[in-house]
Amino acid sequence: MRRLLLGLSQERLGELLGLTFQQIQKYERGANRLGASRLYEAARALEVEVGFFFEELLQPASGLAEDAAPYRGSAGDYIPEGSGSQLDGGRDTLELVRAFERIADDELRRRLLDVAKALADLDRHGRGDA
Repeated sequence: MRRLLLGLSQERLGELLGLTFQQIQKYERGANRLGASRLYEAARALEVEVGFFFEELLQPASGLAEDAAPYRGSAGDYIPEGSGSQLDGGRDTLELVRAFERIADDELRRRLLDVAKALADLDRHGRGDA
């Protein structure tokens, strides 16, 4: 998901890591495992800390360290606890990112982003009609 959010193709990520896009596909599907050094290289290419890949494992157990700070990637990305639907690789999220990547016009992309943000704010603050 992080690769898509950065707008990187599997081919481009492979170039950055010295791999083929087929190898990237296998890593993403979980068919092949990443060694520690390759994981470190992937984190650097994706502009996150290595801990990003272990986010679910790093969530505090229920009732323990409830005030633990949420993860912030090295690029400043804020990933709040309980936000799994935002970055969990869900089909809708993936389709939205892929569609967004296909928009070539920068102005249209910016306008779509503005609409998405407005809808998110509307949803978060209530529609006012309830």
